Amino acid sequence: MECVFGMVGKDFALVVADSSAVNSILVHKSNEDKIMVLDSHKLMGASGEAGDRAQFTEYVQKNVSLYQYRNNIPLTTKAAANFMRGELATALRKNPYMVNIVLAGYDKETGPSLYFIDYIATLHKVDKAAFGYGSYFALSMMDRHYHPNMTVDEAIKLADQCIEEIRSRLVVAPQNFIIKIVDKDGAREHSWRRTTKD
Repeated sequence: MECVFGMVGKDFALVVADSSAVNSILVHKSNEDKIMVLDSHKLMGASGEAGDRAQFTEYVQKNVSLYQYRNNIPLTTKAAANFMRGELATALRKNPYMVNIVLAGYDKETGPSLYFIDYIATLHKVDKAAFGYGSYFALSMMDRHYHPNMTVDEAIKLADQCIEEIRSRLVVAPQNFIIKIVDKDGAREHSWRRTTKD
């Protein structure tokens, strides 16, 4: 039962993901980091089949790095989102990736942004997004409490409320979550919300 969600605040973007690696009725591990740091100012939260998620996110990360190496300039968050959408659209007609992405980034010119990209290559710039079974609860909490000028503390409080709602209402709820933030100072891990240890 995966869950990835994110939101944009006043001068930052935040991504939260569960950390369970599950197959059928088995939990293989509970410390899987599903939020990849693409570059110094971009985070990519991914949900979906474990193999597709790992392969696609690493492929995107390496291509974003290659672009920066070749051109001596990083991709903007919008350009990275469009690159991912193009790769998913191309794969859709051949061998589709079953992966959904919440991309958060911070650009000097445009500030923080958040993109919703699903497995059929739908791309939207949004203020808040969620994937997985937990999205039913996370989106309803964010619809009620989110506002565009949130501070980091307010966003963390809202993320904690979403996590608590997911844990209390989802039948097979993930136990551990990781929270990462991107702002003018870069992308970084903020904290873990754990109920079980490995």
